[in-house]
Amino acid sequence: MIELRHLRTLTALVETGSLTAASVRLHLTQSALSHQIKELEERLGLALINRGARPLKLTYAGQMLVDLAGQILPKVDETLAGMNRLTRGDTGRLYIAGECHSCLEWVLPLLASYRESFPEVELDVVLSASLDPLPSLLDGSLDVVLTPDRRELPGLAWRRLFDYELKLVVAAGHSLSQHSHVVPEDLRGETLLVYPVERARLDIFTRFLWPAGVEPARVRQAESTTLLLELAALAQGIAVLPDWACKSALRDGRISALTLGSDGLFGSLWASIRDAEAGLPHIKGFVDAALLR
Repeated sequence: MIELRHLRTLTALVETGSLTAASVRLHLTQSALSHQIKELEERLGLALINRGARPLKLTYAGQMLVDLAGQILPKVDETLAGMNRLTRGDTGRLYIAGECHSCLEWVLPLLASYRESFPEVELDVVLSASLDPLPSLLDGSLDVVLTPDRRELPGLAWRRLFDYELKLVVAAGHSLSQHSHVVPEDLRGETLLVYPVERARLDIFTRFLWPAGVEPARVRQAESTTLLLELAALAQGIAVLPDWACKSALRDGRISALTLGSDGLFGSLWASIRDAEAGLPHIKGFVDAALLR
């Protein structure tokens, strides 16, 4: 029944003191402004302006609406200004989770350069959601999920960031370290170091061991990429990691990184975002930066 334009009109009448001045401020003709007020009075069944008074005076009902406008309009204007900043990319929120644990190894440096372009965006990397973050993305708790496992879910958009090769990481002196590549049977007697997720979500099982009917002798879990690399370097087991996560340890000479199978085992990393927000500048800016990493 009452619209924001009505509240702005009555506020302009009070602040300018006349229909003529109010119509100029609101970019309306005087007749259009008079018609708007008359229409609202008919809706409410109440007079809002004391038309016999000079200068212009509001009735008690009109003043009630002006008081309401004083409470509502500043909040509306503040919210609209915030939305405009969001549209321009001047503000926003970017909460990221990596369903691939090793993603954080390159995300943190990337955010440093991202901050230069989007200094007012609130940033966070949500580690607690890294086991299964897509539900949190759907409910609005997260804004971007990095994952090697693309799953078609309503309301989500996907961007393919880059491809990578999975490598078998072993200690430099491990019996397999001199092999050019390994086959599933080579892992049967080994301790396999993995992230704390279901085996059905690990490529080493679903795409390498299980199709060959092979299980490792033991499976040991570790929370981070750094810990997996350290345990492998100390000959506490073998791990499977993306090639880019192994580069630093390879340079140190503490590990060897072997090809899985004769042709290698490859994957893709995806960015998942809510479809409705995919075009927001601060979201698109992060995804574009990740594509260029």
